[in-house]
Amino acid sequence: MTLSGRVAFITGASQGIGYGCAGKLAEAGATVVVAARNQQKLQDFVARITASGGKAAAFSLDVTDEEQVKNVIKSAIAQFGKIDILVNNAGITHDQLVMRMKRADWDSVLSTNLTSAYLCTQQVIGSMLKQRWGRIINISSVFGQMGQAGQANYAASKAGLIGLTLAIAREVGSRGITCNAVAPGFIETAMTEGLPEDLKQVALKMIPLGRIGTVDDVANAVRFLASDEAGYITGHVLSVNGGMLMG
Repeated sequence: MTLSGRVAFITGASQGIGYGCAGKLAEAGATVVVAARNQQKLQDFVARITASGGKAAAFSLDVTDEEQVKNVIKSAIAQFGKIDILVNNAGITHDQLVMRMKRADWDSVLSTNLTSAYLCTQQVIGSMLKQRWGRIINISSVFGQMGQAGQANYAASKAGLIGLTLAIAREVGSRGITCNAVAPGFIETAMTEGLPEDLKQVALKMIPLGRIGTVDDVANAVRFLASDEAGYITGHVLSVNGGMLMG
């Protein structure tokens, strides 16, 4: 699955799933543009990719700031001429039971996880339409499919990403652009490593494959959806959850 000649833009790429996706796309030959708020981690990533002969660039980006999104993507296109692949990965959590959830925590999660995907997609779509080729991949979650107590804001944002995916797939399919979502289950990341051990064991019992997923499990799915081999797949939600949710 070569991505040679393609330019990929990944949000939330300084750690976790975003970092892993950027690495896999770079391994496949894509020029990778990584964006997040932690510039030092991004620069370390760029140094690693360029040292191995790849091409990469880093941009500091708060995905909730519309003007920043516009300026960063404009700069990336100016530098590399286009964006072929967009991975909307940026995401946060502010967990609380809905009866106690503060409006600010609802708004920040929806803005970061869902509205940012709309903003980024809107800015890259022109480049994709011109060349009549593009891949938009939204990182959703199993909890956007099945819900999760204490995560009404997170589940709503991830469910919203699925609806956004389906709508965009219908809008741009005739132009050779696909739009899909990846819905990870329980994955080993910084976001999950701080959870209590008893909670992890409960989650593990829900997974038929008998293990917690890795960042590579998700990144491999993203790399496939970004490739020519996935050219006839659009409007699809690819579950990477070890069987935690089926159907």
